[in-house]
Amino acid sequence: MITDRRQRGGWRWGRIAGAVALVIVGWLAAVVALTFGSATGKSMAIIGPPSQALAAVAKANGRILVSNNYVTIARSDDADFVGRLYAAGALLVLDAEQAGGCSGLPPKRFTAQL
Repeated sequence: MITDRRQRGGWRWGRIAGAVALVIVGWLAAVVALTFGSATGKSMAIIGPPSQALAAVAKANGRILVSNNYVTIARSDDADFVGRLYAAGALLVLDAEQAGGCSGLPPKRFTAQL
């Protein structure tokens, strides 16, 4: 009896973990697919080692705005910038503004309104 409960409980957690993984993979696939439809001139976040990301931006004729350990923000006015980044070896390209608000622009100063 005890082993039956453990087996059923383990099976349930396995299903939950599988469902969560499926949602995460689906969300990531949707975000990557929507990146290809981004408007020209938007900032893109290239995720991966900086040397690989910088080389991909250079090959894709983009402008590097900022580069950190694993995220490089770049921009181009060309329509097929995302496709050229992937063709040049970028691991993952996301719309920088949608991926966390990192547009490469200086932060806006907020003033308190009384």
